[in-house]
Amino acid sequence: MERKVALVTGSSRGIGRLIALKLAERGFDIVVNYARSKQAALDVAKEIEDLGQKALVVKANVGKPEKIKELFEKIDEEYGRLDVLVNNAASGVLRPLMELEESHWDWTMDINSKALLFCAQEAAKRMEKSGGGHIVSLSSLGSIRYLKNYTTVGVSKAAVEALTRYLAVELAEKGIVVNAVSGGAVDTDALTHFPNREELLADAAARTPAGRIVEAEDLANTVLFLLSKEANMIRGQTLIVDGGISLLT
Repeated sequence: MERKVALVTGSSRGIGRLIALKLAERGFDIVVNYARSKQAALDVAKEIEDLGQKALVVKANVGKPEKIKELFEKIDEEYGRLDVLVNNAASGVLRPLMELEESHWDWTMDINSKALLFCAQEAAKRMEKSGGGHIVSLSSLGSIRYLKNYTTVGVSKAAVEALTRYLAVELAEKGIVVNAVSGGAVDTDALTHFPNREELLADAAARTPAGRIVEAEDLANTVLFLLSKEANMIRGQTLIVDGGISLLT
């Protein structure tokens, strides 16, 4: 039997790295995608290979459709198939709404939202040939509630969740299952860019009913669940993994 292949965008670090490693542990060959952190991506690839799986490292800014096409051409050359797309790569400009410029908006929407559409199109072409597949995106609570300085990212993640619903319906006939996972505040490398990082983490820890903030492991495990046969009838949904903090007013 052919080995299954998973592409995890933005998988050189953080949640994406953890998801890539968990998929490798489950027998997937991995496409490690990165935009800047080449050495980190190579380190992840080495860990994947140590687990007995193949790893293809590809530099690509997924906010640019032409780079997405190049990424998938390399996947074709190396593996000839794709079974899983984890849309994890994210970026964003963290500023008050009145300070946002067009370039800030375009940068964030391209990487966080447009990337899902065009990666999903390319992924679906490959998945259909092998009888189906799965697409899971990472979102955040800023998509449904106000977070300080989070306008561009929050709106882009709301678009990801809406697009998840449309993809789930239109790709179902191709045997492709599409969902998203939305997390509360997670202390990853990405959070170091938040000017109010310590405030966010302290507030989340104090207010989360579960008694602790969400960890990367929580989100990765939920992604793995959505990729399993047990979750086959979950379609177009965004599962919130936040320890219950979004239930509070």
